[in-house]
Amino acid sequence: MKQRLLLVTFSISVLILIGKFYAYYLSGSTTILTDALESIINVVAGAFAFYSVYLASLPKDLNHPYGHGKIEFFASGLEGVLILLAATYIFLHASQHLWTQQELQQLDMGMAISLGSSALNGIMGYFLIQIGKKEHSPTLVADGKHLRLDAYNSLLVVLALAITYWTHWLWVDSAASILFALFMFWQGIRLIRTSVAALMDETNPKVFKLVIEWITQNQQPAWIDLHNLRVQQYGGDLHIDCHITLPRYWDLIRVHEEIHAFEETLSQVLPTHIEIFVHTDPCLDECCAHCQVADCPIRTQVFVRRIEWNNVNLALNQKHFLEQLNRS
Repeated sequence: MKQRLLLVTFSISVLILIGKFYAYYLSGSTTILTDALESIINVVAGAFAFYSVYLASLPKDLNHPYGHGKIEFFASGLEGVLILLAATYIFLHASQHLWTQQELQQLDMGMAISLGSSALNGIMGYFLIQIGKKEHSPTLVADGKHLRLDAYNSLLVVLALAITYWTHWLWVDSAASILFALFMFWQGIRLIRTSVAALMDETNPKVFKLVIEWITQNQQPAWIDLHNLRVQQYGGDLHIDCHITLPRYWDLIRVHEEIHAFEETLSQVLPTHIEIFVHTDPCLDECCAHCQVADCPIRTQVFVRRIEWNNVNLALNQKHFLEQLNRS
């Protein structure tokens, strides 16, 4: 589905690109040139996004044991770099024409083409962002945000052309391009920052919080302790590691069944492929104070209180009773 959506988006972006350069040919407007250059990035980024989604869909192999999903973060970062390059050119070009203004023609045609492209890019951007969030695809989200940025640009183009058309203030055409170039700088830096963070396995706070909420809502008494929780994103897929403490008197079969049930529960946290690795620890006597297992045959201490699991103690690489001792 993602590949088909990107292919449709790419085809429409090519048509919009042709229309914008035709409008620039007719009018000579720097603002329309800004819009056309943004569309070039849409086409290039759309082609790479299509390839990256295809590559991310390939199965794991010996060289890529975690799959190929991280290519989507690279695609998102490349799109940010292209936006920065285009913004730089637009800023320099508009700055030159701010002082050496040239006559503009057929601005009404330019406004019509820009308004139509804004509507198309806005619709495509909205659907890409929504589906990208649903599928947890950074490539779709980045491409959608880029198209939405292009839609805003086209609206600004229409506004600038309308002011120029009615007032004959030629400097407005270049000034509008400069303003949007600055906005593009900000958007490009944000995309690069997000992609670099993901490539470095920076924790996604929203996803991490969602995983914790799911675990706490489905928490079982036999899960005496859970720590060293790590959530990594590989494109649209998730990889979850954690350590879980179970009663030490359980046999291996029962431990296996409990871990399987835990993994089944955790795999439903998001509608995407989730790979889960669970390391099991046997309980210690010190765990009894917060262990909720009823009728435990080896309990050495009375139950004191339940430890609330949160984003801090679940992420630490130590058992919760040790974390409590360190606080006291």
